[in-house]
Amino acid sequence: MDRFQQMQIFTRIVERRSFTQAAEDLNLPRATVTNSIKSLETRLNVRLLERTTRHVKPTAEGDAYYRHCVRLLADVEETEGAFSETEPQGRLRANMQGTLARYFVVPRLPEFLARYPRVELFLGSGDQYVDLVREGVDCVLRAGELSDSSMIARRVALLEQVTCASPAYLERRGEPDSIDALAEGHEAVNYLSPATGRAHPLEFTTPQGVRNVTLPGPVAVNGAELYTAAAIAGLGIVQVPRYRIREQLANGELCVVLSAHPPPPMPISVLYPQNRQLSLRVRAFADWLVQVFADVS
Repeated sequence: MDRFQQMQIFTRIVERRSFTQAAEDLNLPRATVTNSIKSLETRLNVRLLERTTRHVKPTAEGDAYYRHCVRLLADVEETEGAFSETEPQGRLRANMQGTLARYFVVPRLPEFLARYPRVELFLGSGDQYVDLVREGVDCVLRAGELSDSSMIARRVALLEQVTCASPAYLERRGEPDSIDALAEGHEAVNYLSPATGRAHPLEFTTPQGVRNVTLPGPVAVNGAELYTAAAIAGLGIVQVPRYRIREQLANGELCVVLSAHPPPPMPISVLYPQNRQLSLRVRAFADWLVQVFADVS
C-alpha cells in the first residue's frame, strides 16, 4: 500500500473516529484499514491513534500528522484534477432539509446521475445540525443565515419568503394592518433554531432596515413540515419560503399578511468542511446544485 492511500485511510479514521466506518467509507476490508495504520505507525515510529473499545482519537502527534495529511491530500487532488479528465466517481454523502430535497433536488436527480453514472449518491434529510466530519458527510445543503465559520459555504439561491396565517387564525385574531399591530394579541408558531434551541424572531423589511419581532405562541417546532402544518391548523403566524406553500395559498388554507413588509429572502447554501480535500464528485455535485437553483430562482 502506498503512502498516499495510507494518508487517506488515516484521515478518514480521524474524521469518523472509527476503523469500521472508515473502512465502509473507503470500500476497504476492515483488516486492510487496521494493517495500514499498524504499518504507518511502524514506519513513522510514533503512535498516531489512541484506541479503546468505543472510541478512536488521534494522539498529539496524530493530530499534527492529520493536519499535514489533509493539506497534502488536498494539493494532490487539486493538482491531478487540473491535469486529468478523470470522471467523478465513488460514494457521495450529502444531507439537506427535506423540503429542499423534495421540491428542488430529487426531481432533478436523474439528470445528475445520468451525467455522472459512476457516482454513488447517499442522500440524507433533516433540519438538525450535522457534524460533517464526525458523521462522514461530504456536503450539506442548508437554508438560512450561516454561523459556522468552520465550513466553506457557497450560496446557491435566495428564495422569496412570505408572512402568512390560516383563515381560522385571522378570523379569531384579526388581520394585522401594520407591524406594530402584531403586539395587539397576535401569536406565532415559533421555529426553534437547531443550533441554539431559541426561537427565530419574525423578520420584516422596512425602509429603515430589517425589523425583528418576537411573539408568544402556543406551540414551538423544530421542523419545516411541522411549521407549515401548525400554521394551517390555525396556531399562529409563520414566515416561510413561498415555494413551500404555493398550493396552500392557492386553495385558501393560508393567506399572506403584511405583504408590504415581506421577510428578507432566505439564502440557500451548500457547505463542506474546510479541512477535507474537495473531491471531484463533491465539486461536481456543488456545481450541479448551483445550476438547479439558478433554473428556479
